[in-house]
Amino acid sequence: MKLLVITTSEKPSLWIFGYGSLVWKPDFKYKRSKVGYIEGYSRRFWHGDNFHRGDKDTPGRVVTLVEDHDACTWGVAYEVTDSQMEESLQYLNVREAVLGGYVTKMLEFTPREKCQGSLLALVYIATSDNPIYLGPATPTEIAAQIAICRGNTGHNIEYLLRLAEFMRLYCPEVEDDHLFSIEAAALALVI
Repeated sequence: MKLLVITTSEKPSLWIFGYGSLVWKPDFKYKRSKVGYIEGYSRRFWHGDNFHRGDKDTPGRVVTLVEDHDACTWGVAYEVTDSQMEESLQYLNVREAVLGGYVTKMLEFTPREKCQGSLLALVYIATSDNPIYLGPATPTEIAAQIAICRGNTGHNIEYLLRLAEFMRLYCPEVEDDHLFSIEAAALALVI
C-alpha cells in the first residue's frame, strides 16, 4: 500500500478519515482531529461484520462508502505524525482491512471550518466483491439485522446509535436519511 505523506517544515503527517466507528472510537493516537466531509460517496449500512458487531452465524451491519457523485459523507479526519503513523496504520490495517475487509483510497477531505483548505485523507472502503459484503436492503430489514447482532466489540445497535448521535452533535444541519431511517426502525423494534 503506497501512501501520500504530507510534509512541511514540521514533521511528516497523514490524515485518516473516519465515517463509521472511527468517529467516536479511533483507538489510535493522533495529533489533532477535524470534523468535515468527503464528496462523491454515500455512507451505507451495506457491509457485513462477523467479528466486531456480529459473528459468523449472524453478521452485523456496519457502514461503508458507495460512489454517489451528488453526495457527501460527514465524519472526522485524524492527523497522525511520526511514530503515530506506523502504529495507527498497523492497528487500522488489522481492524479495517484484515478483520473488516476494507481497502484504502486517498480522497479529498474538506474541514467544516471554512477558513481551512481541503486535504488528502486515507479512507477505508469495503467493496461489493468482499465475501462479507451484504449489499442494499430496506431500512426495516437492516434495522432488524442490527437489532439482533452482537460481536466482540459489543451490540450492533450501539454502533448505529453512536453514529447517529455523532451526526446530531457534530453535524446537526446534515440530514443523513439512510442513517436516521435505520435508527428509527431499530428503535421501534427494541423499545
